[in-house]
Amino acid sequence: MTTNSTAQPANDTDGEVKMNHFDAAGLAHMVDVGAKADTRRIAVASGTIRMQPATFALIAAGTAKKGDVIGIARIAAIMATKRTSELVPLCHPLALTRVAVDFALDENAATVRCTAQVETVGKTGVEIEALMAVQVGLLTIYDMCKAVDRAMLIGEVRVLEKHGGKSGDWSAGA
Repeated sequence: MTTNSTAQPANDTDGEVKMNHFDAAGLAHMVDVGAKADTRRIAVASGTIRMQPATFALIAAGTAKKGDVIGIARIAAIMATKRTSELVPLCHPLALTRVAVDFALDENAATVRCTAQVETVGKTGVEIEALMAVQVGLLTIYDMCKAVDRAMLIGEVRVLEKHGGKSGDWSAGA
């Protein structure tokens, strides 16, 4: 297993950065993964939403007018992973084997961190599905609380780690 702390773009024989969603003529296409072996694929992504302390208190207490904000955001995040290929044009539809979404509340910073772990056994990774889960989970929190706090800020959304496939393991590091 190898772990890289910085992402390195793939280069072609001329040393130019290779974008695998474009063919030799520069036209967008879905990558052919037919010849790749099925392997266990895992990706973890996270992001945060910052809000006013009063908004955070509503979420933490479970007293928001629209209901259990975190519970509904978790279901929305899980549902989003299953629809990723419908929204991201060149993303392969995948049979997911596991989706876990957790929310960590930080009262001092008035933030909620969403972390999603997505898994499959297949020919391509699940990083986009993990990122989709995080984004939709955080957007759901915004939607449910926007009546009391329109200034909420979503940020720090990124892949934290991925496992499996030809490129092996990768971690964003500290």
